[in-house]
Amino acid sequence: MGRDELLYDWNILGGETPERPRRVELDDETLRDGLQSPSVRCPTTAEKIELLHHMVDLGIQAVDIGYAGAGEQTFLDVVALAREIGDQRLPIEPNCAGRTHASDIDPIAEAQQRTGVAIEAAVFLGSSPIRRYAEGWDFDFLLDTTDRAVRYARSLGLEVMYVTEDTTRAHPDDLRRLYTTAIEAGARRICFSDTVGHATPWGVSALISFGREIVEASGEDVKIDFHGHRDRGLSIPNSLAALAAGADRTHGCALGIGERCGNTPMDILLVNLKLLGWWDGELDALPAYCETASKITDTPIPVNYPAIGKDAFETSTGVHAAAVLKALRKGDTWLANRVYSGVPADMIGRGQVITVGPMSGRANAEAWLMQHGLPVDPEAVERILEAAKASNRVLTEEEMAALLGANA
Repeated sequence: MGRDELLYDWNILGGETPERPRRVELDDETLRDGLQSPSVRCPTTAEKIELLHHMVDLGIQAVDIGYAGAGEQTFLDVVALAREIGDQRLPIEPNCAGRTHASDIDPIAEAQQRTGVAIEAAVFLGSSPIRRYAEGWDFDFLLDTTDRAVRYARSLGLEVMYVTEDTTRAHPDDLRRLYTTAIEAGARRICFSDTVGHATPWGVSALISFGREIVEASGEDVKIDFHGHRDRGLSIPNSLAALAAGADRTHGCALGIGERCGNTPMDILLVNLKLLGWWDGELDALPAYCETASKITDTPIPVNYPAIGKDAFETSTGVHAAAVLKALRKGDTWLANRVYSGVPADMIGRGQVITVGPMSGRANAEAWLMQHGLPVDPEAVERILEAAKASNRVLTEEEMAALLGANA
């Protein structure tokens, strides 16, 4: 039986299947928006550069290298990251976030001037009625601020991405006027933000379709970004919906770090894009990217984290292990990595791991012995199972070795 016949995919039959986007672009926000999490450690300059190289290894096309106007050290880090991109000729485009204030735009222009590396200015402004009410802003203030900020950034030689905060709770008439003003002032990228994680996939689809109407009406060559948060746990489907609806680029952070519940997890997004056939790059570098992000921000990776967590491809359940073992005995790694997994372990450079615990059966013990290059001895299998059934958790490698004595 051919491999195509082994997997019947309801995902492509359960409704209208989105066409593959023209070219999926990703913007990594780990080193800016991700660091707004109250629980992370701010990395050193060298650590930021280390993570930058892992982004490049994954083929991520753009990176927010920091909030240049936040302080002296952040500015110096922005300069160091831009210089690394220029000196090493890294195929990744930097951008910097800033408010629609000259005091935030000037440091971006200074970093660009010092390094000779083009840095896109991602200037943001609140747009929703609730935000305007809290701030005491009238709409004419927003229009005027938008126009002046974009024109000022362009006068300094910066490309501009104009970002409205809380876009997913803003009125369409307001958004049309704001984005049109920004485009007329020179912005060539506009970003729609789900700042508080309010949106649903169908809401994002409608919003991005509306954004395409604004761009088409402008007659300019303008790209659309989507920036998501995961307060409702919908950041991944929202990002996919944005791309399917015509967004050119979507944003994310390693491990989903960021303010409150965090940003769209870049790693899980990449896995889904790969499985959809929307991402052509390889994901062998994904574990190193996540492990580095975890290390430099002091963010533990949950054991059940998709694709990257310790338990992602590990099973101690008898029925599951039996199916994996049968695949391994056929000598078919492809089959072993898919028979009980919706995410193939080999896609990200990992493999199936079978452990032994109270829910295990004979297959677990046999598979464990095989994976450790040991003979599948019936007496050893019985000894392992007896210990496992008497335990209230999975047996550790040390406990397994002690059970098997010198043979381990």
